Amino acid sequence: MNSTLEYYNEKARKYFDDSVSLHVTDTQDRFLEAVRDGGRILDLGCGSGRDTKYFISRGYDCIPADGSEAMCLLAEEYLGMPVRRMEFHELDEKDEYDGIYANASLMHLHIDELAEVMPAVISAMKPGGILYISFKYGSTDMYLGKRYYTVMTEDRFRSFIAQFSQAEVKDLWISGDAHPGREDERWLHALIRRAG
Repeated sequence: MNSTLEYYNEKARKYFDDSVSLHVTDTQDRFLEAVRDGGRILDLGCGSGRDTKYFISRGYDCIPADGSEAMCLLAEEYLGMPVRRMEFHELDEKDEYDGIYANASLMHLHIDELAEVMPAVISAMKPGGILYISFKYGSTDMYLGKRYYTVMTEDRFRSFIAQFSQAEVKDLWISGDAHPGREDERWLHALIRRAG
């Protein structure tokens, strides 16, 4: 098990408590505006289950998945539904989802691992499907404690995504952190459309 997963297994309750009530409806709604009404969504790296709960409340069919067994158990309790225990490299569905929501999750892969996983993420969406993905903003990848972060600027992200012929950048924006007291920290957000 990698150290990032170890962190989320060890600190699951703290992470759940810190994230479950964050107000992120601007980001959630920006994603939903691009996804087919009532469509099928994969919440990839669902953490607390906060986003899954919101998407279901808006009438979408949302499947929560996370690589941390401890996070899955807490999310199941919160959501009252099963949460799929799955690491990113285990995603192998084809043409299944109208949207994939990867909030602060895929960024925990090294850039070369992310490049290996992205084709499967794109293929798991239906043609025209929308991927939401976010990263800490910056140019130097890093560890914070046990957690690894691939960070992105606009240029680095556009250069990275250009290697995937079916991935079209639909929207790209920067925001502050939603956690109280961390508003000065910057995040890069993107909506990617699967061409075809």
